[in-house]
Amino acid sequence: MKKKTKYMTSPLLNVFLIGLILLGINCGGSMTEEELKASVEIVDVDTRWEKKYYQPWPPKLILVPAISFKIKNVGDKPLQYIYCNGIFKFVDENKNLGDNFVAGIRSTPVMPGDLSDTITLQSFQGVEGNNLAHFKNNPAWKTANVNVFFKSKGSQFVLINSYEISKKINFKEPEPVGMGEKEKLEIKKK
Repeated sequence: MKKKTKYMTSPLLNVFLIGLILLGINCGGSMTEEELKASVEIVDVDTRWEKKYYQPWPPKLILVPAISFKIKNVGDKPLQYIYCNGIFKFVDENKNLGDNFVAGIRSTPVMPGDLSDTITLQSFQGVEGNNLAHFKNNPAWKTANVNVFFKSKGSQFVLINSYEISKKINFKEPEPVGMGEKEKLEIKKK
């Protein structure tokens, strides 16, 4: 018959072991909100309006606000698993125009001093018009802003910065086919 062995540990050893376990959990890539905000810088920012939908006839064009940027690691530890969220709103309105949530930095870490790949956040809602020329005088095409939030493992979403969306449009209508130059100019004027 085998003899059962009892393992006894002292209370001090238990506290030490629990501390090691908690330290190990915290070393697994978790960041506080303060650590996250102190470790990131948004660079190479480009704001614009993108085509969501286009049809030449009957004319319909829907533009949505977008922002592209890179994340610079200004901290002293590698950045990994950074999630980005953009909340788009028209200036002086409380209602969201749209939002976009993406995994900005995934399993491949961004080392201190390095930049992430380009990250693009684009609203799912936008402004409708007939064509590009229509947007110049479209009262619904107002100034929009985007609030950019980041989240990491163990943190809540943190507001990193706010940006005004430029009135630049990243879309070019195709040239009309089968018309002379005079007709093409008349269509562009409309």
